[in-house]
Amino acid sequence: MLKTTLKTLTVAAMLAGSAISASAADYTIRATANSNENDEDYDGLVVFKNYVEAASNGAIEVELFIGTQLCSNGAECLQGVADGSIDVYISTSGGASGIFPYVQVLDLPYLMADDRIAEHVLSGDFTRKMRAMALADSDDMIRLMTIGNTGGWRNFANTKRRVAEPADMEGLKIRTVVADLPQELVKALGASPTPIPWPELFTSFQTGVVEGSKNGITDIMGMKFPDAGLQYVTLDGHAYMGALWWMSNQKFQAMPEDMRRVVVDGFNALQQATFASPKRKSIQAYADFVAGGGDLYVPTPEQKAAFKASAAPVYDWFKGNVANGEEIFTALTDAVAAAEADVNAARAADLK
Repeated sequence: MLKTTLKTLTVAAMLAGSAISASAADYTIRATANSNENDEDYDGLVVFKNYVEAASNGAIEVELFIGTQLCSNGAECLQGVADGSIDVYISTSGGASGIFPYVQVLDLPYLMADDRIAEHVLSGDFTRKMRAMALADSDDMIRLMTIGNTGGWRNFANTKRRVAEPADMEGLKIRTVVADLPQELVKALGASPTPIPWPELFTSFQTGVVEGSKNGITDIMGMKFPDAGLQYVTLDGHAYMGALWWMSNQKFQAMPEDMRRVVVDGFNALQQATFASPKRKSIQAYADFVAGGGDLYVPTPEQKAAFKASAAPVYDWFKGNVANGEEIFTALTDAVAAAEADVNAARAADLK
C-alpha cells in the first residue's frame, strides 16, 4: 500500500513538473555567479530556482549562468544588473566595493562572534539599511535582495609557521584583494599586504611571492593550496564571508506584488541554503587538511582578544575613509548588539 501511494505521488509530481515546464513563463530571471557547481553560491541558486519556479506555478523561469558566461568581475556584473542584461548576481563585499564602498563593513574583523550572531544580523534590518543605501547610490537600479554566506569564515593561513597571536604575523606577506580595508587589517597586525589575483594565488604560494592568505577552509581545500605549501591555519574567524545577492530593481518592480513575494521568499530560501552549505562542506575540508599534515590552531579567548585589540585601528580607518562608513558601521554594531541580546536570551531560556 505504501509503495503504491509513493508511486502515485511520484507520478503526480512528475506530471505537475511537466505541466509547469510545458507552459510558457511570464517572467524570466537571468541569474549568474562567477563560481562553479561545487560552490555555496551554486547551492543557493539551485534552491532559489526550484522555489521560485514551483511557488509561481511556472509563471517565473530562472535561468542559471555559472562562471563567466555573462560577466567576469564585480564591476562588470553589477553594471549588467544596472543596465538590465543581468537580473541576479552574487558578489563578495570586495567585488562590490568599487561601486558601494561601505559594503566592506562586512570585512571588518572580529565584530560578529559566531554563525548564530551573523545569521541573526544578516536576516534583519541591517540588510534592509544596506539595501536602501545601494538603491539610493544606484539611482534605484541595483537592489540588494539578501546577504548569505560564501565559504564560512575568513581565517589566517600561511606557509611558514603557526600563528597563535598577533606577534606571529610580523613580516608575513599576506595575500589580499586590491581593496583598501583588508590591506589596512593586514598592516595593523604587523604583516605585509600583497594584492594578488585569485587565479595566481597557487603559484604565488609556491614561489614565495606571498606566504599567507585570509580565506575559508573550503576555498583553501578547493583550490588545493596545501599542495602549494599552505600548511598552517589559525581559526581566528576574523570575518564572516558574506555573499551579497543583487537584483535588477527594474525587473523586480516590474513584477506584480504576488510574484515579488515569491521572489523575496525565494531569496530567503537561498539565504538559508548558503548559511547551511559551508557548515557541512567545512567538516570534510578540515578533516582533509589535517589528514594531509596541516596544522590547525584554535586561539584561546585571550589570544582572540589580542587579535581584536591589534585590529581595532581598522575601525577608525573605515569610519574616516569610506563614504558613509560611520553610518553603516553604527548600523552593523547596533545590529550585532541586538543579535547578541536576542541569542543570549534564547540560549538562557533553552538551558532551563
